[in-house]
Amino acid sequence: KEHLILRKGTEPSLYTVKAVLILDNDGDRLYAKYYDDTYPTVKEQKAFEKNIFNKTHRTDSEIALLEGLTVVYKSNIDLFFYVIGSSHENELMLMAVLNCLFDSLSQMLRKNVERRALLENMEGLFLAVDEIVDGGVILESDPQQVVHRVALRGDDVPLTEQTVTQVLQSAKEQIKWSLLR
Repeated sequence: KEHLILRKGTEPSLYTVKAVLILDNDGDRLYAKYYDDTYPTVKEQKAFEKNIFNKTHRTDSEIALLEGLTVVYKSNIDLFFYVIGSSHENELMLMAVLNCLFDSLSQMLRKNVERRALLENMEGLFLAVDEIVDGGVILESDPQQVVHRVALRGDDVPLTEQTVTQVLQSAKEQIKWSLLR
């Protein structure tokens, strides 16, 4: 008889991503989304982010084991991108998320992936991350699909961001259609 031994915590799970972070070249947070309560307070999160930055900002590698977590990362000009999973997580899955995020942002920012351009397009960043990972579950790893979906969701402009002309035009259309019924 063969016995399969599973260590505690190694059972397969869809919840592969614990956090997605983007830090600037001083190690300060530009974007952070944590999907579990490994670091429940902002103070703990910021301490973890400083630690991760100090361990990774001078290295050329793409992966680190830190505080019992698997960290994959990439830097570009003045930004550091991190995707964090548990210590037993598949690095290739985490790297697929990282590459999808970076490539999506690269397309959305017209290859100008740097701090200022990112800060001017935070809404696009939020939408892209939401398309790639939801609650720690990887939904998409194709940057073309992410950029397409972000563009579709960007078309639903909130009322506060519409011009007066757009609002009046929309009102005219609605009145016209209600009269034609």
